[in-house]
Amino acid sequence: MRLFPRTARRRLSVALVAALLAVGVLSAPLANADDLKDRQKTVERDIKHAQRDLDESSNRMAKAREKLKDARVQLDAARVELATAQGKVAVAQQRDAEMQIELTDAEAALTQARADLETGRTDMRTQQDHVASTISSIYEQGDPDLLAFAALLDSQTAADLTRSNEARNAIVGRDTRAYQELQAAKVLLGVRENQVEAAKEAVAAKREEAAEHLTAMQQLEADATAAEQSVVGLVGERRTAEVEAAAARAADARALKKLKKEDSRIEELLRKRAAAALRRARAAAARAHAQSGPPARSGGYLSPPANGHITSPFGYRIHPIYHYYGLHDGTDFGAACGSPLYAAADGKVISSYWSTVYGNRMIIDNGAVAGVGLATIYNHAVRYTVGEGQQVHRGEVIGYVGSTGWSTGCHLHFTVMANGKAVDPANWL
Repeated sequence: MRLFPRTARRRLSVALVAALLAVGVLSAPLANADDLKDRQKTVERDIKHAQRDLDESSNRMAKAREKLKDARVQLDAARVELATAQGKVAVAQQRDAEMQIELTDAEAALTQARADLETGRTDMRTQQDHVASTISSIYEQGDPDLLAFAALLDSQTAADLTRSNEARNAIVGRDTRAYQELQAAKVLLGVRENQVEAAKEAVAAKREEAAEHLTAMQQLEADATAAEQSVVGLVGERRTAEVEAAAARAADARALKKLKKEDSRIEELLRKRAAAALRRARAAAARAHAQSGPPARSGGYLSPPANGHITSPFGYRIHPIYHYYGLHDGTDFGAACGSPLYAAADGKVISSYWSTVYGNRMIIDNGAVAGVGLATIYNHAVRYTVGEGQQVHRGEVIGYVGSTGWSTGCHLHFTVMANGKAVDPANWL
């Protein structure tokens, strides 16, 4: 028997309860053997049911804890995903606002370019009309060179000739400027037409970019919504897991409390049985007028129960499977699988049963020895060759070493009970 902390400790006590019941549920030490055997079987059956219930309760609690642990991990991941999605949405919304401004500016530039183009077209039409009118007027009046020659002939004085020449130059200069302005208007019109086309392309590009960005932002918002819903779902699962864990823990606690009470009662019955055996031994010794029996620390009353070196002595240690610190209530012999188990002393097999923790288990009552009621317990065997009610003798083969129950390899876990309490086997071997 190992003293496990909290749940594990009580779980193992179920196995001990079965063993102790087989020894001590005998409410009266002097009851007849048939009645004791019947009561023993009834109690063992009840203990097996209690053990199964406790195991199921513990399994529920373990599963609930695993579910809670998984929910917490998933919840943390979902929260990170949600925060990431929300950050992306925020950046996308800011970019969307910037793109709306850029699109508005581009559309305004297009509107202005179109207005400038229309103004340019109006100016060009006006200039064209002006040039056309000028040309018509010139040809209606005659060829400018002939008119200049006629003016030369008609001039009476040098001053008349100068005035006529200046007038002609003014007309020609005016016409030349009108033509140049017309050409400039045409060039400016072409530039403005190019500006309108560029503005159109800019607006189209901005609109396309805005549409693509809107689709991406909608996807990000959908991702954020999904992540938020995932968080909500995981929170619900976490709460459910917590409720299940609490319920399993409560059921386990009730079972453990009941087993602890039963454990104490059985230990008391075992002490009474040991005391009765001592009284019978003392009475027999008194009648024989003799004193016998080894001292409390005989250092050799029990023979080694298996051929193998000691791999783990009696005392506190770290459990090899579950890694908690607790009492190892016996001595482990590292014997080979299938090697014989020997009776450590004469006695009677009072119980042989299966335990989840100890596997195949057998208890031998060795009677009153050195002032105490002594019993020896053999655990993890592959099988036993003797059964309940049989008498065994020191050195007799009673079974074979195995690795049943909670075990990391073939060995014998040998326990010595003195007045119902586990003691160090080294003091008796």
